[in-house]
This record gives sequence, C-alpha cells and structure tokens, in this order.
Amino acid sequence: MRSMTALADNAAPPPDHQGPPASDSAFAHDLVAALAARPRSISPKYFYDARGSQLFERICELPEYYPTRTELDILRTHARELAALMGPRAEIVEFGAGSLRKVRLLLDAMERPARYLPIDISGEHLAQAAAALQRDYAGLEVQPVTADYTQRLLLPARLPGAGQRVGFFPGSTIGNFTPAEALQFLGAAAQVLRGGALLLGADLVKDPAVLHAAYNDAQGVTAEFNLNLLARANRELGASFVLEQFAHSAFYNAPWQRIEMHLVSRCRQQVSVGRRSFQIEEGETLHTEHSHKFTVAGLHELARRAGFRPGPVWTDEQRLFSVHWLQAPQEGDAA
Repeated sequence: MRSMTALADNAAPPPDHQGPPASDSAFAHDLVAALAARPRSISPKYFYDARGSQLFERICELPEYYPTRTELDILRTHARELAALMGPRAEIVEFGAGSLRKVRLLLDAMERPARYLPIDISGEHLAQAAAALQRDYAGLEVQPVTADYTQRLLLPARLPGAGQRVGFFPGSTIGNFTPAEALQFLGAAAQVLRGGALLLGADLVKDPAVLHAAYNDAQGVTAEFNLNLLARANRELGASFVLEQFAHSAFYNAPWQRIEMHLVSRCRQQVSVGRRSFQIEEGETLHTEHSHKFTVAGLHELARRAGFRPGPVWTDEQRLFSVHWLQAPQEGDAA
C-alpha cells in the first residue's frame, strides 16, 4: 500500500485559482497542484505523517488485510534460506521502513549482520522504530535515514569488512508506482545495490473480492487512513476540509490490474488551502493511491528491464503474495 510517488499527470490550473500556496512545503505545493488539476490526484506519500503511519500499522493487523501477515509468514518460513543468500556481514537497506517489524525476521536469521539502514519519509515514526530496534539488537549498527527514497539517494559507504549490500522493499510498495515509475525506481535501486541484491515483496493478481475486502475493511480503518490526508492538510497547512463531506472509495480496476483509492466529495463545496480556493462538485474525487498487482512473470520482466537478474521466488500456498530475490549488477558491469 505504501508509496512515495505521484500518481497522475496534472493539468494546468484554471485561471480563477490565484495566489500562492499556504506555505513553501512540498505538501502545500503538491496539494494545490492536485486540487487545480483534472483529474485530481496526489502522491500517497502524504498519507505518512505520524498519525498516518500509526493508522497504517493498524491496517496491517486487520483480518481482511492479507498482505502483511502473508508476507510475514513467507519471510518467517524461508528466513534461513534468505540469510544464506545474503551471506555473512551483510548490510540491509530497507526502502520505506515503517515499523521495522519484518526486518527482524531477517536479522534473527542472518550471520553477523553488519549494519541496517532504514529509509523512510516519516522521520518521527522512523526514529522511534529505529531506537526500539537498536535496543533489541545491541551489536548491530542501526543508521536511520529520513528521506524520500524515490528521489536521488546517497547512502553511506559500506562499512569496512561488510559483506554484500541487500535492499529490502517489502509490502508490495512497488505496486504503488506507475509502471514507468516502478521501472525508474528499480533501475536506481539496481545501481545503489551494485554487487548485492534486492529482496522485494509483490502482491499477486487474485480474486477481486479478496482485494475489495482488503481495502474496505469492516472497522473503517482504511477509510480513516485515507481521510487523514485531508486532516493532515488542515493541521499543517490551515486547509478548510470538512472530513464528513468526503467519503472513502476503493475498488479494483481490472484492466489496469490495480486497486484505486479515492476521496469522493459528498456535495458541492468550496475548500481552501492558504489563500487558494477551489470548488469541488458532488461526486468529484481526489485520487490518493493505486496498488498494482503482479504476476511472477510480469514482475520478472520488469526487474530484468531495470538491470536485475531474477532469482528464487517464494509464495504462500494460496499464491496471494510473493517474495523475490533479485540479483543486482556486479561492480564491473556497465551501467
């Protein structure tokens, strides 16, 4: 579900939308651009303030939301095999680290891991999770990196005597990218991880009813998570969204093999962000996220185009979810 990338092309703003955004922050700039565009769409990276990160952790515990528990089961079952592929003294770089729950399964099985570099856009949430991990793994160097990993990423040099550098990208976050953005991210990761590998989690194509339930839970936590983007805009940007006037909508777009999440306006309304004012008609939406689903063959083709060499694949018995070992280019290979 998680993502760090924009979702759609933005059209030029209508001429009646005048004035600067509420602040110079990227969130203010991108929200104003999204509200001015047709169709309206904003990056799901803005879900993840501290409140949004907490809500996502609750989503991962929901009975309908199979991806997290299924991926955890795969990692738990094959941890020794994965550790053998990583080798001794490996460094792990986790993109979009979140709660750091899944990486513990790898660390427990690895042979003397050298360092863990968790990367996440939510600095407060990351710092808390990294501190808890450091307490539990006293001999491990934990170096959190607060950054948007879809942008140009500079990582510290490998530690002296460290083994290969292995990227960890769980949760099918790769599905939140457009196909072009997924290729771009994987291409950049292949270069950052040269001489090592990427361990990638990817949600698989399946019965649409299973997907619908996962993104429309009975407790309404996913709806609260979606609406928190507007609540965050009110808190941080002084926006005027009335949350009760928007509804959560999530559905499976079969031709695109993706779940889409939207915020739907329940009525004709005016909203403001700073000095900018926007009219939203009843039924119009703000597209907040999409989550592509994959076949194993399709994911392997994407990885090859990015420069990786596909290796072993692990799935659960129902083939709901997959975990892939992708070998990065070697140090001497042409870029």
